[in-house]
Amino acid sequence: MTVTTLAALQTAAKGTNAAVIYVKGVLASGAVTVGSNKTIVGICGGEIHGHVEVSGSVNVIIRNIKIVGYGVGNCALDPSYDSSVGCSSGNDAISVQNSAHHIWFDHCDISDGTDGNLDITKAADYITVSWTKFHYTPRTDNSGSDSTGASGHRYSNLIGGSDTEASAGKLNITWHHDWWADNVYERQPQVRFGKNHLFNNLWTSAGDNYCYRAVIYAHVFFDYNVFSGVKDPHLFYTNATTSSYITAGTTNTYTNTTGSRLTGGSGAVYTPSYSYTADATAQVQSLVTNGAGPK
Repeated sequence: MTVTTLAALQTAAKGTNAAVIYVKGVLASGAVTVGSNKTIVGICGGEIHGHVEVSGSVNVIIRNIKIVGYGVGNCALDPSYDSSVGCSSGNDAISVQNSAHHIWFDHCDISDGTDGNLDITKAADYITVSWTKFHYTPRTDNSGSDSTGASGHRYSNLIGGSDTEASAGKLNITWHHDWWADNVYERQPQVRFGKNHLFNNLWTSAGDNYCYRAVIYAHVFFDYNVFSGVKDPHLFYTNATTSSYITAGTTNTYTNTTGSRLTGGSGAVYTPSYSYTADATAQVQSLVTNGAGPK
């Protein structure tokens, strides 16, 4: 089916019946809950604005679409924004949580989530994010008590929502040919608990605080990636080396970067168990800048 309104998408995306839903044009801002066995594809410049929720759902594909969060330039635009808290009180552009599994985001453009752009938490599992661009519009300072200050909480991808959530053994995620671009400040991504594999990705988020960070029980393997003009390509959060491990695989490149490139840690070393074919690192920047996002 093809939908051209927010209301039509909200209805079509419900439940567990299998459906392929084409989103045509720019929909009005609002919240959409995606049930199981749904494929959502943008056509003719398809855009969803507001918040997309994938909670407990399985077998979901979202591709070739632009998804813009509520927080375009100002967190206070989010209907859930609490000025006493700050930007983190608002919605993600996309939330994947509550044991949702087998989810694929492909060729998307995801921006301006008030809290995060695409957060994956609460025992979600088996997620692939491919050929997707993450970015933000510059924001005014809506700091509240979350103390994000002038950064405006431009924190793109949180994996594992807290140090105490029950996500051990979950949050297995593959990121490939993704692009962290303009005005992304942190969490590109930040990982708790999960085994995350990152290959053929590009970071050009100049002015950032860090790119990706391992927190608690995080195991990250990365290879054939390009970091260009960024600060702290990879690091640990405080003493996370006691429970996390970062492994640098083959031929990552760093151009005009500063700060940490930490690897190692403790615990089991994670190496992806599946087969994959990576593009040569020398080709990554051209491939990703020309190929990420809707086509």
